[in-house]
Amino acid sequence: MAKQGGCICRNVRFILEGDPVVKALCHCTDCRKITGKQALSPCSTYSTNVLYPDGQFKVTQGTPKQYSKIADSGKRIVIYFCGDCGSSMWRETESSPGIKVVAVGTLDDFDALEQAKPVAELFAPSRPSWIPAVEGAEQRQAM
Repeated sequence: MAKQGGCICRNVRFILEGDPVVKALCHCTDCRKITGKQALSPCSTYSTNVLYPDGQFKVTQGTPKQYSKIADSGKRIVIYFCGDCGSSMWRETESSPGIKVVAVGTLDDFDALEQAKPVAELFAPSRPSWIPAVEGAEQRQAM
């Protein structure tokens, strides 16, 4: 079943086909900053992601902007976001070529977070001590 998503202003839209290859939380600094949108809080605690092969992902409306940098992993990461509202929607990384790392919060389905129980936590050693590990999820050092 196809899933639709996009930015908060709806200028950029995308569709996902099938099931993700991985569901994961990421505790790296980059993901904390990408998801930290509050003025008084420069970072959030982690990002919740679903990973899809390129062939199961399609932009259906708009043209996202992109920002490229060397991530915590030492590999290049490209972040795709809306140039109007600033919503970060997905990422591509040299660590996982051919994969889109989609932020679950950008999916339209109200149950998307419920369905995205992670099977892995990435950069788990960086998880704040007051957040417990997800039961049953593999605890990885990196992506």
